[in-house]
Amino acid sequence: MVNIEINGKKLQVPQGSMVIEAADSAGMTIPRFCYHRKLSVAANCRMCLVDIEKMPKPVPACATPVTEGMKILTHSAKALDAQKSVMEFLLINHPLDCPICDQGGECELQDLSMGFGSDRGRYQESKRVLLDKDIGPLIATEMTRCIHCTRCVRFGQEIAGVMELGATGRGEHMRIGTYVERAVNSEMSGNVIDLCPVGALTSKPGHFHGRAWENTSIDCVAGHDCIGSNIHIEVRRNRVMRVLPRENESINECWLSDRDRFSYTALESDERLTQPMIKQGDDWKTVDWPTALNYAADGLKAVIKKYDAMHLGALISPSSTLEEMYLLQKLMRGLGCDNIEHRLRQQDFSSDMAGGAYPLLGLPVAELENLDAALLIGSCIRKDQPIAAHRLRKAALRGASIMAINALDYDFNFPLAETLVVSPAAMLRSLAAVCKVLLESSGVEPPAGLSAMLAAVEVNDTHRAIASHLQGAEKAAVLIGTQAMSQNELAGIRALAGFIADSTNASLGYLSVGANALGGWLAGAVPHQGPAGATVDNDRTAVLARHLMACVLLNVEPELDCANAGAAHDVVRHAEFVINMTSYVTKNMKASADVLLPIAAFAETSGTFVNGAGDWQSFNGSCRPAGEARPGWKVLRVLGNLFELDGFEYMSSEEVRDELRILCDEVELSTSNAWCCPSLDSGDAGLQRIGHLPMYAVDMLVRRARPLQDTCDAIAAAVYVNADTALRAGVADQDRVQAVQGSCSVSLPLVIDDSIPDECVMIPVALEETSALGAAYGAIELRK
Repeated sequence: MVNIEINGKKLQVPQGSMVIEAADSAGMTIPRFCYHRKLSVAANCRMCLVDIEKMPKPVPACATPVTEGMKILTHSAKALDAQKSVMEFLLINHPLDCPICDQGGECELQDLSMGFGSDRGRYQESKRVLLDKDIGPLIATEMTRCIHCTRCVRFGQEIAGVMELGATGRGEHMRIGTYVERAVNSEMSGNVIDLCPVGALTSKPGHFHGRAWENTSIDCVAGHDCIGSNIHIEVRRNRVMRVLPRENESINECWLSDRDRFSYTALESDERLTQPMIKQGDDWKTVDWPTALNYAADGLKAVIKKYDAMHLGALISPSSTLEEMYLLQKLMRGLGCDNIEHRLRQQDFSSDMAGGAYPLLGLPVAELENLDAALLIGSCIRKDQPIAAHRLRKAALRGASIMAINALDYDFNFPLAETLVVSPAAMLRSLAAVCKVLLESSGVEPPAGLSAMLAAVEVNDTHRAIASHLQGAEKAAVLIGTQAMSQNELAGIRALAGFIADSTNASLGYLSVGANALGGWLAGAVPHQGPAGATVDNDRTAVLARHLMACVLLNVEPELDCANAGAAHDVVRHAEFVINMTSYVTKNMKASADVLLPIAAFAETSGTFVNGAGDWQSFNGSCRPAGEARPGWKVLRVLGNLFELDGFEYMSSEEVRDELRILCDEVELSTSNAWCCPSLDSGDAGLQRIGHLPMYAVDMLVRRARPLQDTCDAIAAAVYVNADTALRAGVADQDRVQAVQGSCSVSLPLVIDDSIPDECVMIPVALEETSALGAAYGAIELRK
């Protein structure tokens, strides 16, 4: 610590701190434009000039380190005169178009020019005018307003890890922009809107939609991945105007992914369901809530009477609230049925009965950046969990060894120490090879059956390097990703990943699908255990493998949200009675459902998400539900009352949450299963499908966010293979081919992509054009 004095106030601050940091810690204001505490120091705006004793001229506070005995004046005549001069220069080329600028009312240039500038300008010459580039569907540009602070440039280089914006020219000819139009494609690009201190970069979806002071800000939690980013939802006249990051250093810091920022645009989709509807014959009739709810209850009662309660089934989105999950399972189990499932993108449930492994991240979100080594298994973390990828990027830049074993050659925004791109059928064999190296080097006693399984496994230098990095790390993690959790060998992946973690003293974690996957387990939205891990008398876990005669769906589109789209759609289509509680309505829903109940969407309901680190985060609704929609937990409460079930007398979502919280107080969360030795296939599996989940197709809200669907991350429906696989299959680029999985088939254009492994076919899931296919991972056939 060093002793300094700012404006006569004596302070002790850490050695190496900059003057501006010391002033901020003491609550003293120094104006700034280019400085941001999360970015490197540029010192190019010169707005933070301060007067320091024994220095002949003002110096930038952001680039001047404190020294023992330093005396600083931030409001001396010398400092104020320097700041006023800088402000006058900054305004020389500014258009001064505040009345039509989206940044008006929250503009740093506005505020500082009023506080530190002159009341008049002396500049009489012509101003610089710049043409604006179209840099994508998310960010609007007015570059004539730019003051060259370079925050946006540094964000791309240092945080997003993608150099998309840059500075060309110098002096009067300096320009901030991209080299080609529509070139800002980072999944974190929207943060430059918040960083820009003027109105040069603003939100394109919110362009000219309102003023900041007209909005009411409500704290909320993002609902699209397992990180649980904290957000502000800004509302005007019951309309969500924008979503901004809410600072939380332990989770998302001050950043937000584009998916969380712009998904709100789907709230005004033309497909919103705003009134209850029931099917009479082939016609749909709009009815009031009592009629719809009684019709739904009578339909379930008829199925139970005709068959039994075990012929009922319920599917719920992993991004539903904890309260909705808890009440849905409570309703189903109250009727005598355990067929409740939120793990819609999972195919392999064979390890469920071996133990209660929860989909935990395995460590706090903030600790990801402190790892010395991490092994990603089946994870495109950059797109699936952008905030987690940012944390890992910080670890990698610090020197950590990040490694990946994937079925696709994903484009990461941080350097990988080692990478393996293998077919889904070969992923187990790759993990087994790492296990073999660890067994040979550590001399630990192998679990039952592992030595025999590893006998035929071949090891290469990459396997050895992965094992070495994990063994040599003081703090390591093995992370099973979203894509791995959809594979049909998940039980084996879990077992071998667990052995690797145990052998290297690493933590084992899951990068799960949805905002509330862990909450689904805690709430009991799985068939083999109740709330808080309670034991149930049921040894069958795959809900969609059963012959269901009645289905209850909550925010689920089976053909888009399930790992086996064709099978899920068939189950729903063949059921005698289907209740669909949804925020949106489609032709497929009307074709399969008997009752459509409109429920509140994101931002319209209160609830709780439990993120991958185990943090319970509750939030309130930000605006009233559209039309006659109601919060899902209220609809489920009334259904429970109609069946005269006990324990459905809740008056608020907080009562539901608190009831479950008490049950979960004694739950010991763990990621490990009891050991069950996997078996390796022969290695000749034929053509294998890779069902990649696009980041902007993860749930029904994101799929309807038009600005996100206009980005390059909205992957086109096609058959993607590498050149060698195409040659062997006798097909060429842009050919129309038939992709066949069992009795399911679709016709799609073929695209040559050499990032796809040999003997693999990548066909995205969660797209309307591919929804008629079968399992996301499994055998597939191509026909011309």
